[in-house]
Amino acid sequence: MQDATTAPTTVPYVLPSGAREALKWLALLLMTGDHVAKVVYGGYLPLVSELGRIAFPLFAAVMACNLAQPGADLGKSIRRLALWGVLAQPVHAWAFGGWLPVNILLTFALAALAIQALARNRPWSLLLAAGVLPFFVDYRWAGVGLVLLCWIAFRHRVWWLPLPALAAVCWFNGNAWALLAVPVLWLMARWPWSIARTRWWFYVYYVGHLAVLAAYAQLLR
Repeated sequence: MQDATTAPTTVPYVLPSGAREALKWLALLLMTGDHVAKVVYGGYLPLVSELGRIAFPLFAAVMACNLAQPGADLGKSIRRLALWGVLAQPVHAWAFGGWLPVNILLTFALAALAIQALARNRPWSLLLAAGVLPFFVDYRWAGVGLVLLCWIAFRHRVWWLPLPALAAVCWFNGNAWALLAVPVLWLMARWPWSIARTRWWFYVYYVGHLAVLAAYAQLLR
């Protein structure tokens, strides 16, 4: 049985640690601007909202790269993402005014589950994770598919493979701004970044910034 620790036929491509951290911080900034536009300003801020469309593909690429490394602990990633996603969901619902779709951490948890199912050759689990449950998460099938195909691309260096899923993300957004993630990723991967890796801070920030935005929007009403 093949699992995530089994070496693929092609040596996986791994983005430098500093580049992954820089991409994550950039995506975090863009995501925050998008959430400010949605929660505080009624859904749209010129340019801020458009640039916010780049955040998810960047997060997806970084996560897929992390999980594509030999020895990556998929089970641990699934549990961590699911735990923080469940903790974030009440705050997410408060900020955005509804329980569905559920927050992006649960999208990534589902994508990691799909990757695990593919790596371990479990077709029924893959069907559930990538075919059924995406209905309930943010970015739906396009989001789960993008992470999954990016993972395959990093594992086997098949760089065109995520493009259909990226196109689906653009369709989901109703615009093509997410395509800018491709040149941003290409350029930032080539810069010698020196940024220390953070682990738990992102999750705390995700929940915290949604709580602050929701509370602020409540005060404005």
